Amino acid sequence: MIYGLWNNPRYVETAGIVLGALIILSVITFFLKRKGPPYTSAWASLQSWLFVAPLLFACFAMPKPWPLLFVTWVGVLGAKTFFQMVGMYHRSWFVWVTYLFIFGMGHLIYRGQIALFDLMPMIFLGVICLIPLLRNSATQMIQYISLTLIAFIFWGWSYMHMGRLLQVEGGELMVLYLYLLTEVSENVSWASSKLFGRYRPFSKISNKVTVEGMIVAFAVTMLVAWGLRHLLPDRSERFWIASGIVAAVFGRVGDLIINVIRRDLGIKNTGIFIIGRDGVLTRIDKLIFVGPMYYYLYIYLQQIN
Repeated sequence: MIYGLWNNPRYVETAGIVLGALIILSVITFFLKRKGPPYTSAWASLQSWLFVAPLLFACFAMPKPWPLLFVTWVGVLGAKTFFQMVGMYHRSWFVWVTYLFIFGMGHLIYRGQIALFDLMPMIFLGVICLIPLLRNSATQMIQYISLTLIAFIFWGWSYMHMGRLLQVEGGELMVLYLYLLTEVSENVSWASSKLFGRYRPFSKISNKVTVEGMIVAFAVTMLVAWGLRHLLPDRSERFWIASGIVAAVFGRVGDLIINVIRRDLGIKNTGIFIIGRDGVLTRIDKLIFVGPMYYYLYIYLQQIN
């Protein structure tokens, strides 16, 4: 018996197109990877895509609440990688409280308790401020509290708006749509910057981001947003245009913010987790601003519609 979105022809068609395109690009890049580092990096990126894309399509095709559980688990992995990156993974009290609250956010979304969801950042801050008292310790607690709050705001509150999107009609398709757009935007920006990028406005944060790359990525993202607009519950112009803009602009902001933290820490990447290159944090850092921005924009566009 087939469950979930595998009964949806649009979903099956989109999965076939995306996976087919990845296979074709991978074969081409495999034979070109000996020509230099750009092709080698492209091959590594496609390897991670070949691992991630089938996983995404399989998880979002499952019946509720499995897609929400998957998004929540990814949020926990994002927080875990963040704690490892900032050197806090050994501070188990802060780490496990963060995990517990992220799963709690998923539960609140599932139960539809949105008012409490919006209050959770303040509740979370109050709880982690009790940890120094329970441990009777003041050493470096300002740093630990601050970093833990950042981890929760990014992966427990902001990113989990993707879970809130899952609860609207056609939400699974919409979340997948946004993820595809942010990935396309990042990879096109990176490739364009490599090929002919010159002006680097964030050179002290990321050498991969250039003005030329962002312009090309914006144009291609808008084109893909139009081409895949059938994944949206409403295919009208205002929704797919808003999706493309949010994915191209705020996806880049999320990526740059994580790069600020990496640069400040003096580390090159956020850890190897996915086959090919980079870690789970690199795959979802684009969504920490895309999630809430598109969620509230979607609600607004529905109201004025």
